[in-house]
Amino acid sequence: MNTQTTKELEIQMKNFAERHFTKPSDCKNLEQIQFYISELCLKIKEFETRFQYVPQVAYVLLNQYNMRQNAFVSERFRMRQFV
Repeated sequence: MNTQTTKELEIQMKNFAERHFTKPSDCKNLEQIQFYISELCLKIKEFETRFQYVPQVAYVLLNQYNMRQNAFVSERFRMRQFV
């Protein structure tokens, strides 16, 4: 795969994420984050299948959602300890 094709796929992934996803920091609840993680995983799988390439930005975004998810889970865990 040449450099121009990889750049086009990176732009395609960025545009998709900007149109369809809320920033991880703006997510309000765990269910929303889990939905975005699921959708992003499907998109990553699609890129793997169609292009045999996944832009790094997809994995960075997935990591950000996972970190936000972990923060929500940790907060819920801490709240349950004090009940």
